[in-house]
Amino acid sequence: MIEATQSGGSRAGALPLIGNELALDLANTSSGRGHATHRDHLERAEHVVAWARHARALSSSDGDKLEAELAANPKLAQRLLRRTLELREAVHMIGQAIATRRAADAGAVEQLKHIHAECVARAKLVPHGASFVWGWDPADGVVEAVLGPVTLSALTLLTQSDLSRVKQCQGDRCGWLFFDTTKNKSRRWCEMEVCGNRAKQRRFHRRQAGGKDDRGG
Repeated sequence: MIEATQSGGSRAGALPLIGNELALDLANTSSGRGHATHRDHLERAEHVVAWARHARALSSSDGDKLEAELAANPKLAQRLLRRTLELREAVHMIGQAIATRRAADAGAVEQLKHIHAECVARAKLVPHGASFVWGWDPADGVVEAVLGPVTLSALTLLTQSDLSRVKQCQGDRCGWLFFDTTKNKSRRWCEMEVCGNRAKQRRFHRRQAGGKDDRGG
């Protein structure tokens, strides 16, 4: 995961997309939840647009148009940010519950359902090869165009995927969510070169100090 203590502006447009699902990548726009190093990477509407472009939920050209529209319409920008954070927290609560084998919060499930319904109401069925896909045009609804692909990702994950593959990184002060695509469901870390290596270093230092080997992550 990106260090939550880094200084400077939002990293929304550069965060690692490690979730293997768009909805989980949105949940991961908050780093270090529950710790002093917590950092929210979506503090303004333009951060939402930057993340959506980075995650390819929004085309570059649509992103340019939305940035201009949001700058001219503060109320719309406020609504986009509010609904994005509501969706993010609902997805995170559901994903964390699944990853820890607990029942998902009913309120979070309802929130996800309602936002998805709002988005689908503004969507179009677009021919795609031999089938159709849901598509959103920002001209039909800015908030729905940004969040529609995310809600579709979340609903597809919940209804069509092996939920035993939804996991939470075991790294210290991390907690990012991901869908484990390994054959034997062995993935433990958001990024092996980051949280995985840190865990190895901690175990090494504990062995050097004569402490107990921590293999629990």
